[in-house]
Amino acid sequence: MRIGLIGAGANMRARHIPGFRAIPGVEVVSVANRTPESSARAAAESGIPTAAASPEDLIADPNVDAVCIGTWPYRHREYTIRALEAGKHVLCEARMAMDASEAEDMFEASQANPGLVAQLVPAPFDFRTGPTIARLLREGAIGDIYEAHVTVHNGSGIDPSAPIHWRNQRVYSGRNVMTLGIYNEVIQRWLGDTERVIADGAVYVPERPDPSQGGAPAEADVPDSYTVIARMANGARAVYSFSAMAAGAPWNGIAIFGSKATIRWTPNSAGGRDGAMLVPHGGEATPSSPTPAATVAGRWRLTSWTPCARARRCGSRTSAMA
Repeated sequence: MRIGLIGAGANMRARHIPGFRAIPGVEVVSVANRTPESSARAAAESGIPTAAASPEDLIADPNVDAVCIGTWPYRHREYTIRALEAGKHVLCEARMAMDASEAEDMFEASQANPGLVAQLVPAPFDFRTGPTIARLLREGAIGDIYEAHVTVHNGSGIDPSAPIHWRNQRVYSGRNVMTLGIYNEVIQRWLGDTERVIADGAVYVPERPDPSQGGAPAEADVPDSYTVIARMANGARAVYSFSAMAAGAPWNGIAIFGSKATIRWTPNSAGGRDGAMLVPHGGEATPSSPTPAATVAGRWRLTSWTPCARARRCGSRTSAMA
């Protein structure tokens, strides 16, 4: 299996390249960045044999069997469809697409090429303890499930002189807002589908300096603060609170409240791994034992996208959270 990389950014270099090279029979053979000069640098730095002149050339290369797409979301639809139509397998970074309509196009292209693997990188936050939490909820460990509260607060957006990021700009990130999608994916794995939502957001810093334009101000039009109230199909309510302006927050994570107990999950516990506590009402908090690592690792092996008319992720097959 010979893999070509489109967009060799930090995550590609840190995760995908060493991950691919650790698999017997897999080679990383080509790379294409936004410019030929950047492609040449990436190839030299990572020891990749070919620096493609463009993503289109990489996709057309007969020596490439599969394409890993690591660009910003604004090119995911285009490169995914081109690669599938060229007979290449596709692994695409999340976020899946700019919006649900683009995700539908990607899904249709995957269905038109059933012999090819079309895969998204899944949300990895809960791979250690998430399966245990899902099991506890199924078994009724917290009783009737009333509410889920998702809290992601930090001060990353407070400094108005901080350079603009593609996540701050709809032109690159589309309708994706902060880390809503990745946390909704976790909630979906634990609690199932969302039926309806209301939401409100605010942009507190409407302009930030753009290093690519010599520090000139650029519009930041993705919210710095976002709140969602959702009704789950199982009858529970979910409240999502995201803020890049809430510095000094005492706790971040997910709390699931039930009639008998509460589960508190943190994405990064001691040692840099996620962890969970089961807190019975009136009882002692106890840590939840994680699923064995070998079982958790297997959850990365996704093979297809489901229909995403409701813009959601379903089971072990992926679609979009737009």
